Amino acid sequence: MTKTTGKMTITINSEIYSQLLSKYQPRIIQTEEENEEFLEVVEELLARQNLTPEEGTILELLVKLIEDFEDKNYQLNRSTPRSRMLHLMEAQNVKKVDLVEVFSSLEIVDKVINGDLEISSQQALALGNLLHVDCSLFLNE
Repeated sequence: MTKTTGKMTITINSEIYSQLLSKYQPRIIQTEEENEEFLEVVEELLARQNLTPEEGTILELLVKLIEDFEDKNYQLNRSTPRSRMLHLMEAQNVKKVDLVEVFSSLEIVDKVINGDLEISSQQALALGNLLHVDCSLFLNE
Protein backbone atom coordinates (compact mmCIF):
# COMPACT_ATOMS: atom_id res chain seq x y z
CA MET A 1 0.00 0.00 0.00
CA THR A 2 1.27 3.49 -0.80
CA LYS A 3 0.31 6.80 0.71
CA THR A 4 0.94 10.14 -0.95
CA THR A 5 1.82 13.07 1.32
CA GLY A 6 2.43 16.24 -0.60
CA LYS A 7 5.26 15.39 -2.99
CA MET A 8 6.44 12.17 -1.35
CA THR A 9 4.91 8.73 -1.68
CA ILE A 10 5.32 6.53 1.38
CA THR A 11 5.04 2.77 1.21
CA ILE A 12 2.93 1.26 3.97
CA ASN A 13 3.50 -2.33 5.03
CA SER A 14 -0.02 -3.79 5.03
CA GLU A 15 0.81 -6.46 7.60
CA ILE A 16 2.27 -3.97 10.10
CA TYR A 17 -0.58 -1.52 9.46
CA SER A 18 -3.12 -4.29 10.04
CA GLN A 19 -1.44 -5.15 13.36
CA LEU A 20 -1.67 -1.49 14.43
CA LEU A 21 -5.31 -1.33 13.37
CA SER A 22 -5.95 -4.43 15.45
CA LYS A 23 -4.03 -3.01 18.43
CA TYR A 24 -5.65 0.46 18.48
CA GLN A 25 -9.02 -0.39 16.86
CA PRO A 26 -9.74 3.11 15.53
CA ARG A 27 -13.44 3.84 15.10
CA ILE A 28 -15.90 6.73 15.08
CA ILE A 29 -15.71 8.19 18.60
CA GLN A 30 -19.07 8.13 20.36
CA THR A 31 -18.23 8.94 23.98
CA GLU A 32 -15.94 11.13 26.03
CA GLU A 33 -14.26 7.97 27.37
CA GLU A 34 -13.40 6.79 23.85
CA ASN A 35 -12.10 10.27 23.04
CA GLU A 36 -9.85 10.20 26.12
CA GLU A 37 -8.61 6.72 25.18
CA PHE A 38 -7.62 7.85 21.68
CA LEU A 39 -6.08 11.07 23.03
CA GLU A 40 -3.77 8.90 25.18
CA VAL A 41 -2.76 6.85 22.14
CA VAL A 42 -2.05 10.04 20.16
CA GLU A 43 0.08 11.39 23.02
CA GLU A 44 1.96 8.10 23.17
CA LEU A 45 2.65 8.18 19.43
CA LEU A 46 3.66 11.85 19.50
CA ALA A 47 6.17 11.14 22.28
CA ARG A 48 8.10 8.72 20.06
CA GLN A 49 11.18 9.94 18.27
CA ASN A 50 10.77 8.30 14.88
CA LEU A 51 7.38 7.00 13.83
CA THR A 52 7.18 4.32 11.19
CA PRO A 53 5.05 5.18 8.14
CA GLU A 54 2.38 2.84 9.53
CA GLU A 55 2.39 4.57 12.93
CA GLY A 56 2.23 7.95 11.21
CA THR A 57 -0.81 6.82 9.24
CA ILE A 58 -2.55 5.55 12.39
CA LEU A 59 -1.68 8.82 14.13
CA GLU A 60 -3.28 10.85 11.31
CA LEU A 61 -6.39 8.67 11.43
CA LEU A 62 -6.76 9.00 15.20
CA VAL A 63 -6.24 12.77 15.08
CA LYS A 64 -8.96 13.03 12.42
CA LEU A 65 -11.36 10.92 14.52
CA ILE A 66 -10.66 13.07 17.60
CA GLU A 67 -11.11 16.31 15.63
CA ASP A 68 -14.43 15.08 14.25
CA PHE A 69 -15.67 14.15 17.73
CA GLU A 70 -14.54 17.41 19.28
CA ASP A 71 -15.93 19.55 16.46
CA LYS A 72 -19.28 17.84 16.93
CA ASN A 73 -19.32 17.92 20.74
CA TYR A 74 -17.40 21.00 21.83
CA GLN A 75 -18.65 24.39 20.81
CA LEU A 76 -15.47 26.24 21.82
CA ASN A 77 -14.43 28.96 19.43
CA ARG A 78 -17.89 29.00 17.92
CA SER A 79 -18.17 32.74 18.20
CA THR A 80 -20.72 34.72 16.26
CA PRO A 81 -20.59 38.26 14.94
CA ARG A 82 -22.82 39.26 17.87
CA SER A 83 -20.62 37.54 20.50
CA ARG A 84 -17.48 39.10 19.00
CA MET A 85 -19.12 42.53 19.11
CA LEU A 86 -20.17 42.06 22.74
CA HIS A 87 -16.69 40.87 23.71
CA LEU A 88 -15.01 43.84 22.04
CA MET A 89 -17.52 46.25 23.58
CA GLU A 90 -16.69 44.91 27.03
CA ALA A 91 -12.94 44.87 26.40
CA GLN A 92 -12.96 48.46 25.13
CA ASN A 93 -15.58 49.74 27.58
CA VAL A 94 -17.96 50.69 24.76
CA LYS A 95 -21.56 51.29 25.90
CA LYS A 96 -24.80 50.63 24.03
CA VAL A 97 -25.30 54.35 23.51
CA ASP A 98 -21.94 54.46 21.68
CA LEU A 99 -23.40 52.09 19.06
CA VAL A 100 -26.24 54.41 18.06
CA GLU A 101 -23.98 56.06 15.45
CA VAL A 102 -23.45 52.59 13.91
CA PHE A 103 -27.03 51.28 14.07
CA SER A 104 -28.96 54.61 13.88
CA SER A 105 -31.17 54.03 16.94
CA LEU A 106 -31.04 52.57 20.43
CA GLU A 107 -33.92 50.27 19.48
CA ILE A 108 -31.86 48.68 16.69
CA VAL A 109 -28.83 48.47 19.01
CA ASP A 110 -30.97 46.51 21.48
CA LYS A 111 -32.23 44.17 18.74
CA VAL A 112 -28.66 43.44 17.60
CA ILE A 113 -27.43 42.92 21.17
CA ASN A 114 -30.35 40.58 21.91
CA GLY A 115 -29.70 38.60 18.72
CA ASP A 116 -33.02 39.58 17.12
CA LEU A 117 -31.33 41.39 14.25
CA GLU A 118 -28.18 40.54 12.28
CA ILE A 119 -25.45 43.03 11.54
CA SER A 120 -25.52 44.30 7.94
CA SER A 121 -22.36 44.72 5.89
CA GLN A 122 -22.61 48.53 6.14
CA GLN A 123 -23.06 48.28 9.93
CA ALA A 124 -20.15 45.82 10.13
CA LEU A 125 -17.91 48.36 8.39
CA ALA A 126 -18.91 51.12 10.81
CA LEU A 127 -18.58 48.76 13.78
CA GLY A 128 -15.10 47.74 12.64
CA ASN A 129 -14.08 51.39 12.49
CA LEU A 130 -15.55 52.11 15.91
CA LEU A 131 -13.93 49.08 17.57
CA HIS A 132 -10.68 49.29 15.55
CA VAL A 133 -10.91 45.78 14.11
CA ASP A 134 -11.51 44.20 10.71
CA CYS A 135 -15.19 44.49 9.76
CA SER A 136 -15.29 40.82 8.65
CA LEU A 137 -15.49 39.89 12.35
CA PHE A 138 -19.10 41.08 12.30
CA LEU A 139 -20.23 39.26 9.19
CA ASN A 140 -21.51 35.69 9.03
CA GLU A 141 -19.12 33.41 7.17
